[in-house]
Amino acid sequence: MVQSFYHEAIEGCLIMKKAIKMVINGTVQEMFFRNFVKEEADKLDVKGFIRNLDNGGIEVFAEGEIENVDNLCEICKTGPKHAKINKISISESSFQDFKEFKVLHI
Repeated sequence: MVQSFYHEAIEGCLIMKKAIKMVINGTVQEMFFRNFVKEEADKLDVKGFIRNLDNGGIEVFAEGEIENVDNLCEICKTGPKHAKINKISISESSFQDFKEFKVLHI
């Protein structure tokens, strides 16, 4: 069973978090898409990673507060200026407890 939502108590407040995997297809590589998403994830305090896929797409794993992860998903729907998004698939994922958001170079 995938645990894509969880509660975390921080200083007496209950925080709802979620984890997702996104695959973005289109003209997204060589468009500074990964660095663009990393900057936005850092602003939103979303943790995880982004990497290029062999098929020309990009994969994003993101976890954090529900609203922040949702906002990152919306930002990814347009991407940076010259990117052209053809398709985005978003699925629930399990938490990995990442400490930062990284651009992976594979």
